[in-house]
Amino acid sequence: MYVGSDWASETHDITVLSVDGEVVIDRWALGHDAVGIDAAIERLGGHGRPEDLPVAIETTTGLVVDRLLAAGHPVVPVHPNAFNAARPRWGASRAKSDPGDSWKLADYLRTDGHRLRRLEPLDAATTEVRALSRMRDDHVEAKVAATNQLNALLARHWPGATTIFGRLDCEIALAFLDDYPTPASAARLGEARLKLFCRRHSYCGRRSPAELLERLRSAPAATNAVSGEVLAELIQAQVRLLRCVLRTIADLDRAIGACLLGHAKAQLLAPMPRIGEVNLAQIVGEVGPVLQRAVDVEHACAEVGATPVTKESGKGRAVNFRWAVNTKARKTLATFADNSRHASPWAAQLYADARARGKRHPHAIRILMRAWMRVIWACWHSDTAYDPARHGAEHRLANNAA
Repeated sequence: MYVGSDWASETHDITVLSVDGEVVIDRWALGHDAVGIDAAIERLGGHGRPEDLPVAIETTTGLVVDRLLAAGHPVVPVHPNAFNAARPRWGASRAKSDPGDSWKLADYLRTDGHRLRRLEPLDAATTEVRALSRMRDDHVEAKVAATNQLNALLARHWPGATTIFGRLDCEIALAFLDDYPTPASAARLGEARLKLFCRRHSYCGRRSPAELLERLRSAPAATNAVSGEVLAELIQAQVRLLRCVLRTIADLDRAIGACLLGHAKAQLLAPMPRIGEVNLAQIVGEVGPVLQRAVDVEHACAEVGATPVTKESGKGRAVNFRWAVNTKARKTLATFADNSRHASPWAAQLYADARARGKRHPHAIRILMRAWMRVIWACWHSDTAYDPARHGAEHRLANNAA
């Protein structure tokens, strides 16, 4: 039997289809609550063993997916675009309804299920690392948005505050806005007072107080349409928001570091060049599941977007960028590959050779991603920690340089 589940935020429709696809054995709708999900799991159990009842659903995450996996059902995610492209097989009108979609998903699983991958439940350690790293990514996006909002606010009402320090999301720039939230509050700021401010906030000293003051004074003056009190309130509110996001990112960084200590696979990849705790957590959480389910290293390279797609027809042959990939895993691995070339002579040489062949930077990084993927695959599946001395190509290049 085959099961199709059309999910939504409030209700779900489920259809149980016979092996030959001719008979609808069961069909019902359930609410997205504890009672509805528990009843659905129990009702499915009445049709056979969970391992013999695969479920097709148009998502890879969520409470329903987790409950089905926990109950022992093979969960088969179907991409909405692929499912939509298959609709003509059930009629030219492309009619759509929730109960009808659950039946179509069950039938799609019956005919094409052997080509679709099953979801594998992640272990607890990887799930925690992934959750923390994804939350951090969300907060970094929020930090960028809050910084841009503060920058736009200052550019309109006080351009000088955006020029005095290099970045608005650093502590000394935020402290400056705390003390001087308006142009009027900084009107009598002199070199001596600015020097004391820099000393109090441990300024790195790349610019002298005189240079910083010149930056502030040479910026164009804005014609404010709001009073100083209102402007101070606006700027201080945005500063508080940005500080809050920066604190949560720091807290998440500490949690990620603690979580990595308990992950066995993380310790294998920690010695890799310039990987860092955050990127290590991203690789464990995003690339790790790909390594677990992939048939071989070439399969893994394709899923993370490290290999192109070759299309041949007649006399034509084209090698194209691979779009259908795990985008989070590709971004994670690309970040590591780009960083690694600044610490690994082997990675730097691979990148330089690709650039010398006329490849653009993104293409050269993908070539480097594919090379590193083979190394990561070997470490992951042999439970061997990365060691530059045992990395043959790296070792030979180091010896030649010496």
